[in-house]
Amino acid sequence: MTNSNDRDRLAARDLAHLWHPCTQMKDHERELPLIPIRSGSGVWLEGHDGARYLDAISSWWVNLFGHANPRINAAVAAQLGKLEHVIFAGFTHEPAVDVAEALVRLAPAGLERCFFADNGSAAVEVAVKMSFHYWRNRGRAGKQRFITLANSYHGETLGALAVGNVALYKDIYAPLLMDVITAPSPDCFDREAGESWEEHSKRQFAPMRALLERHAHETAAVIVEPLVQCAAGMRMHHPAYLTLLREACTDLGVHLIADEIAVGFGRTGTLFACEQAGIRPDFMCLSKGLTGGYLPLSAVLTTNDVYEAFYDEYAKLNAFLHSHSYTGNPLACAAARATLGIFESQPVIARNRELAAHMARATASLADHPHVAEVRQTGMILAIEVVKDRGSRTPYDFRERRGLVAYRHALSRGVLLRPIGNVLYFMPPYVITPDEIDLLADVARTAIEAMTCA
Repeated sequence: MTNSNDRDRLAARDLAHLWHPCTQMKDHERELPLIPIRSGSGVWLEGHDGARYLDAISSWWVNLFGHANPRINAAVAAQLGKLEHVIFAGFTHEPAVDVAEALVRLAPAGLERCFFADNGSAAVEVAVKMSFHYWRNRGRAGKQRFITLANSYHGETLGALAVGNVALYKDIYAPLLMDVITAPSPDCFDREAGESWEEHSKRQFAPMRALLERHAHETAAVIVEPLVQCAAGMRMHHPAYLTLLREACTDLGVHLIADEIAVGFGRTGTLFACEQAGIRPDFMCLSKGLTGGYLPLSAVLTTNDVYEAFYDEYAKLNAFLHSHSYTGNPLACAAARATLGIFESQPVIARNRELAAHMARATASLADHPHVAEVRQTGMILAIEVVKDRGSRTPYDFRERRGLVAYRHALSRGVLLRPIGNVLYFMPPYVITPDEIDLLADVARTAIEAMTCA
């Protein structure tokens, strides 16, 4: 039974007390009403008024196998009857051990240790602190700086924000942040006419190499989002850049941190994006899809070499003392264990490649649209760059809020798209069907018309 009164009452109660993330709350009091959601099933969300929305963005990139997935539901319910939480200092439990073993089994060889945290930003904080602390414990206390990429995003807590480079999120807090070194992005949207992704990515590595050579003596680590800079508008690069970066970091004695929080677990066409470059980072940060979108959990995978730098007598005070109250939460680990079990028991990656190919076919005609500068894709991530002028690639002024027009149009057609600026993107759950992909492509086409006619 639908009930628009319930919808409106819940929205009003929300606005009386809640403050939503990444939101100008004044919008919700005017032209952008909140949408209370009652339930979800597969790729679909259902509101209190009975309206249904295809979740094309996996609820901020976390949902892998659909809402209310029976296998993950059962795992969390079973764990709930046994143990909801226990301190993870001095205690352990089977779900956490199972998840750590599975991650080590699935990750690039050599990542043997797993440190749990609560969310993606926390995982980045852990990796940054571990790298800094590692060099101190090894007698190289001067290695305190970090190198990041232009347009990178690694989270909102202060350490994670510092090693990111999206001005919209970072600039206002600049006085609070540590100073980092920023290298040009290998973003292939900026490649020259006739230049391949691989050629551009290799050419863009030259300034990174120069920075490493100049600053290796004071640099703890380089941090990158492998293959896709998501918050920058799904900007993409070739795996060749990562191969060169791994070689340089090894040669010059600098750690490599791979932030696979958004791109891990099958999003890019392989289980982990780093696989496509054939590399193993020193730290791999994971979250989002780790629990299938059910509960907050993150993990940092690292090497035994890093672990051993902290393994010492208590009195030397070399231990890594970072902690979270909910570290290794059994319910979250149960969800993660079930999610990883789906990868190990089903041909998820092969099926994703078929879905990605269908996504490419369904959107191919948009590449010729007079207001589309590029349709780009890496695995199950597809982005459409909408511009004011295709020839010059002149963007629309952000104050025109063309992306908001697309968002509202898509909702009117039963699809949840949440553009990044003027970039429309698909990052759907892996249980989406070809027919549902066709719906996304058609809604994107009409959303672009609404954007450019606004």
